[in-house]
Amino acid sequence: MKIKRNGSDPSAKGPVDYFTGTVRIDAPFQATAPARVGGATVTFEPGARTAWHTHPLGQTLIVISGSGRAQREGGPVEEIRVGDIVWFEPGEKHWHGASATTAMTHIAIAEARDGKVVDWMEKVTDEQYQN
Repeated sequence: MKIKRNGSDPSAKGPVDYFTGTVRIDAPFQATAPARVGGATVTFEPGARTAWHTHPLGQTLIVISGSGRAQREGGPVEEIRVGDIVWFEPGEKHWHGASATTAMTHIAIAEARDGKVVDWMEKVTDEQYQN
């Protein structure tokens, strides 16, 4: 058994290449091989969001505070709230983040395939976000 204590790692800023707005990443975790799961708690300030991206084995989000938005390519922008669990299929192009007026925190969980967890793409435009 391994316990990773809350606050044992410093918070990190979401890299500007992959996020728009202020994003904080806390408590990233990665299982030891042969397990492939990893993730983090991610907080988005109002209006902040990820760039478009995919995950080779899919991604689960568990919203733990605030309210946000998520969209898969070709679908409508969906509101997500505390207690919602969002599943993105493997290879499904999507983005997620806070609502325009309220911060949102989620736990993000994904598995690695051949050492890769995410493929980042172009940023979400303001028009796409506000749609």
